Amino acid sequence: MTKIKIAFQGEKGAYSHLACEEIFKGADIQNCATFEETFKLAFDDENYKAIIPIENSLAGRVADIHYLLPKYKLQIYAEHFQKVEHCLLSKPEANISDIKYVRSHAQAIGQCQEIIKKNKFKPIISADTAGSAKELSENKDITIAAIASELAAKIYGLKILQKNIEDESGNVTRFLVMGKNANQPEYDKSKKYITTCIFRLKSEPSALYKSLGGFATNQINLTKLESFSVKNTFDQTNFYLDLEGHLEQKAVQKSLEELGFHTESLDILGVYEASAYRQK
Repeated sequence: MTKIKIAFQGEKGAYSHLACEEIFKGADIQNCATFEETFKLAFDDENYKAIIPIENSLAGRVADIHYLLPKYKLQIYAEHFQKVEHCLLSKPEANISDIKYVRSHAQAIGQCQEIIKKNKFKPIISADTAGSAKELSENKDITIAAIASELAAKIYGLKILQKNIEDESGNVTRFLVMGKNANQPEYDKSKKYITTCIFRLKSEPSALYKSLGGFATNQINLTKLESFSVKNTFDQTNFYLDLEGHLEQKAVQKSLEELGFHTESLDILGVYEASAYRQK
Protein backbone atom coordinates (compact mmCIF):
# COMPACT_ATOMS: atom_id res chain seq x y z
CA MET A 1 0.00 0.00 0.00
CA THR A 2 1.36 3.41 -1.03
CA LYS A 3 1.98 5.83 1.83
CA ILE A 4 0.11 9.13 1.87
CA LYS A 5 2.42 12.05 1.07
CA ILE A 6 2.08 15.19 3.19
CA ALA A 7 3.81 18.56 2.94
CA PHE A 8 4.02 21.28 5.59
CA GLN A 9 5.94 24.52 6.14
CA GLY A 10 8.62 24.66 8.82
CA GLU A 11 11.24 22.52 10.48
CA LYS A 12 10.42 19.04 11.73
CA GLY A 13 8.85 19.31 15.15
CA ALA A 14 6.75 22.37 14.23
CA TYR A 15 3.08 22.46 15.22
CA SER A 16 2.27 21.90 11.53
CA HIS A 17 4.31 18.67 11.75
CA LEU A 18 2.37 17.71 14.87
CA ALA A 19 -0.89 18.31 12.96
CA CYS A 20 0.37 16.06 10.14
CA GLU A 21 1.10 13.26 12.61
CA GLU A 22 -2.36 13.55 14.18
CA ILE A 23 -4.27 13.67 10.88
CA PHE A 24 -2.24 11.13 8.88
CA LYS A 25 -0.40 8.69 11.13
CA GLY A 26 2.53 7.01 9.41
CA ALA A 27 2.42 9.26 6.35
CA ASP A 28 5.44 10.18 4.23
CA ILE A 29 6.04 13.75 5.48
CA GLN A 30 7.99 16.44 3.63
CA ASN A 31 8.86 19.73 5.33
CA CYS A 32 9.21 22.88 3.19
CA ALA A 33 11.06 26.13 3.84
CA THR A 34 8.15 28.44 2.90
CA PHE A 35 4.38 28.36 2.49
CA GLU A 36 4.83 29.08 -1.22
CA GLU A 37 7.05 26.01 -1.56
CA THR A 38 4.43 23.92 0.27
CA PHE A 39 1.60 25.07 -2.02
CA LYS A 40 3.75 24.55 -5.14
CA LEU A 41 4.71 21.02 -4.14
CA ALA A 42 1.04 20.02 -3.76
CA PHE A 43 0.16 21.86 -6.98
CA ASP A 44 2.90 20.18 -9.04
CA ASP A 45 2.44 16.69 -7.55
CA GLU A 46 -1.17 15.56 -7.06
CA ASN A 47 0.04 12.76 -4.77
CA TYR A 48 0.88 15.33 -2.09
CA LYS A 49 -1.54 16.88 0.36
CA ALA A 50 -0.57 20.17 2.02
CA ILE A 51 -1.32 20.87 5.68
CA ILE A 52 -1.73 24.65 5.91
CA PRO A 53 -2.38 26.75 9.06
CA ILE A 54 -5.07 29.31 8.28
CA GLU A 55 -5.69 30.99 11.65
CA ASN A 56 -4.83 30.89 15.35
CA SER A 57 -7.23 31.55 18.22
CA LEU A 58 -4.82 34.06 19.82
CA ALA A 59 -2.77 35.47 16.93
CA GLY A 60 -5.47 35.62 14.24
CA ARG A 61 -4.94 34.76 10.58
CA VAL A 62 -1.63 33.37 9.34
CA ALA A 63 0.25 35.82 7.11
CA ASP A 64 0.63 35.05 3.37
CA ILE A 65 -1.89 32.20 3.24
CA HIS A 66 -4.79 34.31 1.89
CA TYR A 67 -2.61 35.46 -1.02
CA LEU A 68 -1.54 31.91 -1.90
CA LEU A 69 -5.07 30.46 -1.87
CA PRO A 70 -6.25 32.25 -5.06
CA LYS A 71 -2.84 31.84 -6.72
CA TYR A 72 -2.76 28.04 -6.53
CA LYS A 73 -6.48 27.29 -5.99
CA LEU A 74 -5.80 24.04 -4.18
CA GLN A 75 -8.95 22.27 -3.02
CA ILE A 76 -9.73 21.93 0.68
CA TYR A 77 -10.37 18.32 1.74
CA ALA A 78 -10.72 18.77 5.49
CA GLU A 79 -10.08 21.03 8.46
CA HIS A 80 -8.20 20.21 11.66
CA PHE A 81 -7.98 22.12 14.94
CA GLN A 82 -4.60 21.61 16.61
CA LYS A 83 -4.06 22.46 20.27
CA VAL A 84 -0.83 24.41 20.79
CA GLU A 85 1.03 23.43 23.97
CA HIS A 86 4.37 25.16 24.45
CA CYS A 87 7.26 23.50 26.29
CA LEU A 88 10.44 25.00 27.71
CA LEU A 89 13.31 22.96 26.23
CA SER A 90 17.00 22.85 27.16
CA LYS A 91 20.17 20.88 26.52
CA PRO A 92 20.00 17.48 28.32
CA GLU A 93 22.67 18.54 30.85
CA ALA A 94 21.04 21.90 31.69
CA ASN A 95 18.70 22.84 34.55
CA ILE A 96 16.28 25.73 34.72
CA SER A 97 18.73 27.59 37.00
CA ASP A 98 21.24 27.59 34.13
CA ILE A 99 18.90 29.35 31.69
CA LYS A 100 19.42 33.04 30.93
CA TYR A 101 18.04 33.28 27.39
CA VAL A 102 14.99 31.82 25.67
CA ARG A 103 14.70 31.50 21.89
CA SER A 104 11.51 31.07 19.83
CA HIS A 105 9.11 32.55 17.31
CA ALA A 106 7.81 36.01 18.25
CA GLN A 107 4.26 34.70 18.80
CA ALA A 108 5.45 31.92 21.10
CA ILE A 109 7.55 34.41 23.08
CA GLY A 110 4.50 36.65 23.40
CA GLN A 111 2.32 33.75 24.54
CA CYS A 112 4.72 32.71 27.33
CA GLN A 113 5.42 35.99 29.06
CA GLU A 114 4.70 34.81 32.61
CA ILE A 115 7.48 32.22 32.76
CA ILE A 116 9.87 34.57 30.93
CA LYS A 117 9.27 37.41 33.40
CA LYS A 118 9.26 35.15 36.45
CA ASN A 119 12.69 33.74 35.57
CA LYS A 120 14.01 37.00 34.04
CA PHE A 121 14.87 35.26 30.77
CA LYS A 122 16.09 37.44 27.91
CA PRO A 123 14.08 36.57 24.76
CA ILE A 124 15.74 35.86 21.40
CA ILE A 125 13.36 36.08 18.44
CA SER A 126 13.72 33.30 15.87
CA ALA A 127 11.98 32.33 12.60
CA ASP A 128 9.96 29.49 14.13
CA THR A 129 9.57 27.30 17.21
CA ALA A 130 10.96 24.06 15.81
CA GLY A 131 13.87 25.90 14.19
CA SER A 132 14.74 27.27 17.63
CA ALA A 133 14.80 23.74 19.03
CA LYS A 134 16.95 22.51 16.16
CA GLU A 135 19.42 25.39 16.63
CA LEU A 136 19.56 24.71 20.37
CA SER A 137 20.42 21.05 19.73
CA GLU A 138 23.36 22.15 17.56
CA ASN A 139 24.61 24.64 20.17
CA LYS A 140 26.71 23.86 23.25
CA ASP A 141 25.50 26.83 25.31
CA ILE A 142 23.45 25.55 28.28
CA THR A 143 22.26 29.07 29.17
CA ILE A 144 19.87 29.11 26.19
CA ALA A 145 16.45 27.43 26.19
CA ALA A 146 13.83 27.15 23.44
CA ILE A 147 10.04 27.33 23.41
CA ALA A 148 8.70 24.61 21.14
CA SER A 149 6.56 21.47 21.03
CA GLU A 150 7.03 18.18 22.85
CA LEU A 151 7.56 16.60 19.42
CA ALA A 152 10.48 18.98 18.78
CA ALA A 153 12.09 17.88 22.05
CA LYS A 154 11.83 14.25 20.95
CA ILE A 155 13.21 14.91 17.46
CA TYR A 156 16.19 17.02 18.57
CA GLY A 157 17.09 15.18 21.78
CA LEU A 158 16.28 18.03 24.15
CA LYS A 159 15.10 17.99 27.75
CA ILE A 160 11.66 19.30 28.66
CA LEU A 161 12.13 21.60 31.65
CA GLN A 162 8.44 22.48 31.84
CA LYS A 163 5.30 21.68 29.85
CA ASN A 164 2.28 23.87 29.08
CA ILE A 165 4.07 27.15 29.76
CA GLU A 166 1.66 29.29 27.71
CA ASP A 167 -0.04 32.13 29.60
CA GLU A 168 -3.51 31.20 28.32
CA SER A 169 -4.98 27.76 27.75
CA GLY A 170 -7.12 27.19 24.69
CA ASN A 171 -4.45 28.19 22.17
CA VAL A 172 -5.63 26.44 18.99
CA THR A 173 -4.57 26.64 15.34
CA ARG A 174 -6.96 25.76 12.53
CA PHE A 175 -5.36 23.84 9.66
CA LEU A 176 -6.66 23.08 6.17
CA VAL A 177 -5.86 19.82 4.39
CA MET A 178 -5.44 20.76 0.73
CA GLY A 179 -4.67 19.09 -2.60
CA LYS A 180 -4.82 19.65 -6.34
CA ASN A 181 -7.89 17.60 -7.22
CA ALA A 182 -11.46 18.34 -6.11
CA ASN A 183 -12.73 15.90 -3.50
CA GLN A 184 -16.26 16.97 -2.56
CA PRO A 185 -18.08 14.57 -0.20
CA GLU A 186 -21.64 13.52 -0.97
CA TYR A 187 -24.21 15.35 1.11
CA ASP A 188 -25.40 13.52 4.22
CA LYS A 189 -28.07 15.38 6.17
CA SER A 190 -26.84 13.81 9.42
CA LYS A 191 -23.48 15.60 9.05
CA LYS A 192 -22.39 19.23 9.13
CA TYR A 193 -20.30 20.79 6.39
CA ILE A 194 -18.23 23.88 5.66
CA THR A 195 -18.02 25.45 2.20
CA THR A 196 -15.11 27.82 1.56
CA CYS A 197 -14.80 30.31 -1.27
CA ILE A 198 -12.81 33.36 -2.34
CA PHE A 199 -14.49 36.14 -4.29
CA ARG A 200 -13.79 39.57 -5.71
CA LEU A 201 -16.64 42.08 -5.81
CA LYS A 202 -17.62 44.30 -8.71
CA SER A 203 -16.62 47.92 -8.15
CA GLU A 204 -20.06 49.35 -7.43
CA PRO A 205 -21.81 50.98 -4.45
CA SER A 206 -23.11 48.62 -1.76
CA ALA A 207 -21.66 45.58 -3.55
CA LEU A 208 -20.68 43.79 -0.32
CA TYR A 209 -24.02 44.53 1.33
CA LYS A 210 -25.93 43.24 -1.71
CA SER A 211 -23.72 40.18 -2.12
CA LEU A 212 -24.39 39.00 1.44
CA GLY A 213 -28.15 39.44 1.21
CA GLY A 214 -28.67 35.94 -0.16
CA PHE A 215 -27.12 34.37 2.94
CA ALA A 216 -29.52 36.27 5.20
CA THR A 217 -32.56 35.45 3.03
CA ASN A 218 -31.69 31.74 2.91
CA GLN A 219 -30.67 31.51 6.59
CA ILE A 220 -27.07 30.49 5.86
CA ASN A 221 -24.62 31.09 8.71
CA LEU A 222 -21.25 32.61 7.83
CA THR A 223 -18.51 31.47 10.20
CA LYS A 224 -15.73 33.57 8.67
CA LEU A 225 -15.48 36.58 6.33
CA GLU A 226 -12.17 38.35 5.77
CA SER A 227 -10.92 40.86 3.23
CA PHE A 228 -7.40 41.19 1.83
CA SER A 229 -5.92 43.46 -0.81
CA VAL A 230 -5.20 42.32 -4.35
CA LYS A 231 -1.54 42.48 -5.45
CA ASN A 232 -0.54 45.07 -2.84
CA THR A 233 -3.01 47.66 -4.06
CA PHE A 234 -5.87 49.49 -2.36
CA ASP A 235 -8.02 49.48 -5.49
CA GLN A 236 -9.40 45.95 -5.27
CA THR A 237 -10.18 43.55 -2.46
CA ASN A 238 -10.62 39.79 -2.29
CA PHE A 239 -12.79 38.15 0.35
CA TYR A 240 -12.30 34.80 2.05
CA LEU A 241 -15.57 33.23 3.24
CA ASP A 242 -16.52 30.11 5.23
CA LEU A 243 -20.19 29.16 5.45
CA GLU A 244 -22.05 26.37 7.17
CA GLY A 245 -23.56 24.07 4.56
CA HIS A 246 -22.99 21.89 1.50
CA LEU A 247 -23.18 22.85 -2.17
CA GLU A 248 -25.90 20.25 -2.72
CA GLN A 249 -28.24 22.13 -0.36
CA LYS A 250 -30.69 24.40 -2.21
CA ALA A 251 -30.28 27.23 0.32
CA VAL A 252 -26.51 27.23 -0.19
CA GLN A 253 -26.90 27.17 -3.97
CA LYS A 254 -29.29 30.13 -3.92
CA SER A 255 -27.00 32.10 -1.59
CA LEU A 256 -23.95 31.56 -3.79
CA GLU A 257 -25.98 32.38 -6.91
CA GLU A 258 -26.92 35.73 -5.34
CA LEU A 259 -23.28 36.28 -4.37
CA GLY A 260 -22.25 35.60 -7.97
CA PHE A 261 -24.41 38.46 -9.31
CA HIS A 262 -22.18 40.97 -7.52
CA THR A 263 -18.73 39.47 -8.08
CA GLU A 264 -16.05 39.65 -10.75
CA SER A 265 -14.73 36.25 -9.70
CA LEU A 266 -15.93 33.49 -7.38
CA ASP A 267 -13.89 30.36 -6.65
CA ILE A 268 -15.15 27.50 -4.49
CA LEU A 269 -12.09 26.17 -2.68
CA GLY A 270 -13.77 23.24 -1.01
CA VAL A 271 -16.72 21.51 0.60
CA TYR A 272 -15.74 19.39 3.59
CA GLU A 273 -17.06 17.99 6.86
CA ALA A 274 -17.01 20.41 9.77
CA SER A 275 -14.56 19.36 12.46
CA ALA A 276 -16.04 17.92 15.66
CA TYR A 277 -14.04 20.64 17.46
CA ARG A 278 -16.65 23.16 16.30
CA GLN A 279 -19.24 21.42 18.49
CA LYS A 280 -17.28 22.12 21.70
